[in-house]
Amino acid sequence: MFNVPIEQLTVNHLKMLKDEHPQLNQAILSSVKPVNDELLQFLSGNFDFFIELDHRTEIPIKNLYETPETLGKDRLAAAVGANELFHDQNILIIDAGTAITYDLVSEKNEFIGGNISPGLQMRFKALNQFTGKLPLVNHSDDFQHIGRNTTDAIRAGVQNGILYEIAQTIELFNKNYQNLQIVMTGGDSIFFDKKLNYTIFVHFNITLIGLNRILEYNAKNK
Repeated sequence: MFNVPIEQLTVNHLKMLKDEHPQLNQAILSSVKPVNDELLQFLSGNFDFFIELDHRTEIPIKNLYETPETLGKDRLAAAVGANELFHDQNILIIDAGTAITYDLVSEKNEFIGGNISPGLQMRFKALNQFTGKLPLVNHSDDFQHIGRNTTDAIRAGVQNGILYEIAQTIELFNKNYQNLQIVMTGGDSIFFDKKLNYTIFVHFNITLIGLNRILEYNAKNK
């Protein structure tokens, strides 16, 4: 498995990928933005099997979310990926990115649901944008429990606040679900993982594992 980060996917990107890896014959598309017809036609015409992920796509776990059409595709894929790695286990998936999401997959291989809260940078920006005088502060490994100037107070408040939130969320889920496996992903996961006194499995490609599992599941059952 490998990642090729690009700003916007085009047909030319796909052509180069096919040229470099001619053995690729299956594809799954997961996008929160509208996809142009040219891209869809290329995927449909140049891969033996292609699906576009949405709330109607068959998945290898049961989805108990009450509004599946509003469930983020990244949350769903991460849940499937975590379940692939820790099958038949209770799993709390924490995705520390733009937003922080907490999602639960049960030992019955069911997606139960989860919580969403603002991420690290979103909190810093909110304090700057929605107040008259507070500066925009960046995160840092060097922060205290109490700030002695405004910059340090913001950094301590935001970063400690998230740490307290994650720790209390883990405690809550631990009380209700036995032998809970904690999986963390997202761009800020390493920053928070080092500061939490829990056994946490960090995996940056958990969403990709889930997308691949969904693709294989649908290709097998077509």
